[in-house]
Order: sequence, then structure tokens, then C-alpha cells
Amino acid sequence: MRPSIHLQVEGGPAVLVDTSTDLRQQALTFGITAVDAILYTHSHADHVLGLDEVRRFNMLKGGTIPAWADAATVADLQRMFAYVFDASAEQGGGIPQMSLTAINGAFGVGPLAVQPVPLMHGPRAILGFRFGRFAYLTDCNYIPDEAWPLLEGLDLLVLDALRHRPHPTHFTVEAAVEAATRIGAARTYFTHICHDLPHEATCRALPESMELAYDGLVVNIDAGTPWK
Repeated sequence: MRPSIHLQVEGGPAVLVDTSTDLRQQALTFGITAVDAILYTHSHADHVLGLDEVRRFNMLKGGTIPAWADAATVADLQRMFAYVFDASAEQGGGIPQMSLTAINGAFGVGPLAVQPVPLMHGPRAILGFRFGRFAYLTDCNYIPDEAWPLLEGLDLLVLDALRHRPHPTHFTVEAAVEAATRIGAARTYFTHICHDLPHEATCRALPESMELAYDGLVVNIDAGTPWK
């Protein structure tokens, strides 16, 4: 299914990164019953077209769900989902209730500290996110100079690695391994992988600390110092 992660902070919020096209199926398959906040990496279709499914989480939460994204993604979401965000649009039943905030530096979602990480997805600037000693960097083929210091001291890294053949907007496996080696996380999982990569054979060829992620993967992470 499409790339997305769900963080459940002990004693804190449940945070969804991206409302993927598969959000409904992902939630049903993996028992996701709470979303208290949403972070967006960028506004490409596979990362946002499940937004309408947020209305179910509104019912479970009992109110509006806050969301954060860079300014370009905020503008795109407001345009793509005008029936949700345009106050002048005709209102009907079952409309997702969300608030959008443009990201401008580090911020907190309840006690969870969120560090945006600038990335390049081909010609488009997008965001990855760091939470304590974990970083999630999907949909990228270049890590800008200013991002590297933000990725030091990681226990766990999730990084884009589409396939072996070159692609204009995604890391190849080889380029992802090179980037992951430079970052030096204790453990790296590759995401946004396509059908060109057979799971077991690809994992056998990777360095010992690296492997392909998969649907339903669950890991425990250090979420870092609480946001104040």
C-alpha cells in the first residue's frame, strides 16, 4: 500500500503522517482507531487522496483534527479539497473537520517534538520529519546540505528507495544505501519501494543494518524530549 506512518505516543497523541490513498484500508487492516493530528510531507496524490477518510477519525475523536504541512502543501490541499477548507463552499454531511497550519520550523504536537527535515523530491522541496531518535524521509532523491545536521544520532531511519533503475524524483536502492550509510542510524528501513524489488532477495543484498520496510511493520522508538 502507499507510504504512510502512524505514531502512537505513550501517554500522548496518535499522529498520522500523510493521508494516503489507501488510508481506509490501512486503518481497517492494521487497527488504526485514533488520529489526533496529521502531518503532511507533500501534496502528491498518493499522500493526500485519503483525506476524506479523516471524517471517521473526527467522529472517533469527537472534534476537529489539526494538520501541519509546508506552505505549498497547505495551498494545494485548500485547492484540491475546497469543499473541506473553503468556508464559502456548500456544506453537506460527512465533511472532514480539519485545521491546517503552515510549518515554519520545529513545533510540538502535544508533548511530541517535531523537527521538519527539508528534502528534494525531484525539483520539488518537500518535508521529512524527525521525532526524537527516529526520522521519516519518504519521496526524496536528494538531501540538502542543511538537512544533514538534523539527521545526526538516529536510532532508526525510514528512507525512500524506489528501485535499482534511476528515477528523476526518488532514490535508487544504491543511492539510498549511500545516504543511509552517511546518516549512520543504528537501523534503516527503506520505503516507497516498487514491485521491481523482491523482498527477501533485496534484503539479503543490503548491508546488515538495512532492510526493506513492509505493510504493518511496527517498531518502538525514542520520541525524545517532550515539547515545551
